[in-house]
Amino acid sequence: MRVTAVIRYVALLITLLGTWLIMQTYFHSSWRAISLRSWLGATNKPSSEKLPRHKCGNQKSCPQNYFAFKIISGAANVVGPLICFDDLVLMSSVKNNIGRGLNIALVNGTTGQLLKTDSFDMYSGDITKLQTFLQGIKRGTLVLTASYDDAATKMNDKVQAYFTELGSSHVGKLGFRDNWVFLGAKGLMNKSPFEKHIKNDKETNKYDGWPELLEMEGCAPRKMD
Repeated sequence: MRVTAVIRYVALLITLLGTWLIMQTYFHSSWRAISLRSWLGATNKPSSEKLPRHKCGNQKSCPQNYFAFKIISGAANVVGPLICFDDLVLMSSVKNNIGRGLNIALVNGTTGQLLKTDSFDMYSGDITKLQTFLQGIKRGTLVLTASYDDAATKMNDKVQAYFTELGSSHVGKLGFRDNWVFLGAKGLMNKSPFEKHIKNDKETNKYDGWPELLEMEGCAPRKMD
């Protein structure tokens, strides 16, 4: 009986010591438990070391006198496009102001103020509506464009000419269900560096009948004169 009692006391002592070591290792002196992130090996960075949030969620910030922007095309005919400018979402499914075809936001190139948004059905809509819209754009206006579903069926030479004047290099190549994102400006002297285009190709399409979505972000210079 004495041997059994000794063994019990030793086992109890070992248990108490083990518990004490665990408490010392995983708890602060104030007995406040550490976070789950610490248990998983992560440490909380001081607030000064946290990564900054850039406008429109972009990877980099823009210098002075530049506007941050992000344009995301639609995904197939399911997820609508998004246009963000200077940290404001101008067009999106949440705002309920997008539609099949081309989605366009006009922004004052000097102040960054939103002037107008509209969507144009390029599959079965009236193309003259888009022609009138593009014709009325004033000099110094930034034009942000995102495709959704199909952006080319109703495309004609006049509309292509308007977009070419705004700085597009790819509008003439758009085909059925291609994806396209573009930022240009009325009065631009050269081709815009802000443009992406991906063809609808059954061999490379990410979705059944549609290519993958396009995402473009960058810094658009403010018009100073």
